[in-house]
Amino acid sequence: MALTTSPPADLAPAREAATDAAGLGRVRASAFVVPALVLIAIFLVYPALWTLYLGLTNYRLTGIAAARPQFVGLDNYVKALRDPEFLNSLWLTLLYVIGSAVIGQSILGFVLAATLRTVPRVVRGVVESFVMLAWILPSSVVAFLWIALLDRDSGTVNALLGTPGMAWLLEYPMLSIIVFNTWRGTAFSMLLFSAALNAVPPSQLETARMVGASGWQQLRDVVFPHIRGHVLTNLLLISLWTFNDFAPYLITAGGPDNRSEILPVFVYESAIFDGQLGFGTAISLLMLLINLVLAVVYLRLLRERRS
Repeated sequence: MALTTSPPADLAPAREAATDAAGLGRVRASAFVVPALVLIAIFLVYPALWTLYLGLTNYRLTGIAAARPQFVGLDNYVKALRDPEFLNSLWLTLLYVIGSAVIGQSILGFVLAATLRTVPRVVRGVVESFVMLAWILPSSVVAFLWIALLDRDSGTVNALLGTPGMAWLLEYPMLSIIVFNTWRGTAFSMLLFSAALNAVPPSQLETARMVGASGWQQLRDVVFPHIRGHVLTNLLLISLWTFNDFAPYLITAGGPDNRSEILPVFVYESAIFDGQLGFGTAISLLMLLINLVLAVVYLRLLRERRS
C-alpha cells in the first residue's frame, strides 16, 4: 500500500505570501480595488451604456420625445449613413485630419525637430518656447488670435500678403482651420521627434556621409528605421485628437454653408441646436467606431514593426 505524504502545514502560508507581495490577502486587496471600480462604473461604464441606449431612441431635448423617448433601433444610424450632410462632414473631417495632423503637424514637427538640432542653444530655446506657447494657450485664446490674423479689413495676414479685403474664413474655411490646427498642435510632434532623433546613433549618420549618401538617403536608410515607431505613435495620437477636435467651431462655426462642418461640429449642431440628442448620440458612436478602426490600423503597423 503506497504511502502519501502531504506538504507541511507551514508551507501553505509561505506559498500564499509568495504570491501576495504586500501581504494583504485577497479580501483586503479587493477592498482597495473596489473604490476604483465603483468610480469607473459611475463615470465610464454607466455613461457609455446610457449613450448606447440614447443612440437607439428618438430622444430629444424638448417636446414629447424628451419626456417619453421611443425605441427606434438602428434608425438613427441608417439615417446618418444616408444623410448627405453627415457624409459631407465625414469627408471634411478626413481632409482636416490628413491636412492638419498627418501632413501638417507631422512634417512641420519633424522639420523643426531636425533643424533645431543644428542651431545654437539660444535660438533653439526661443523657437521651442514660441512653439510650445501655441500649444499650451487655451483654444479660445488661440481662436481669437487667428480671427484677428485673418480679418478681412485689418488682419495681419492680408497686410503681409498685400491682399486687402480677402475674407479667408469665408473664401477658404477648410484651409483656414487646417493651418490653424497645424500651428496650434505642432509642438507635440516636435517634442516627440526631438526625443526620437536623439536615439539615432551619430556613428551611423557619419558612416552614411562618408560613403556619399545624400540627405534624403540618410533620412530614408538611417534615421527613419530608428524612429519609425515614434512616427506611428505620433500619427496615432494626433490623428485621434484631431478627429475629435471641436476648436474649429470657435473660428468658423462650421460655415459658411457647412463648408467647414467637421463631425464634432455636426454632432453639436444636431444634438444641441436641432435638439436631436438620439441622432447626435448615434453619430458620436459612429465616430467612436472610426476612431477604433484608426487605432487598430496604427497598432497593427506598430506590431509589424516590432516583429
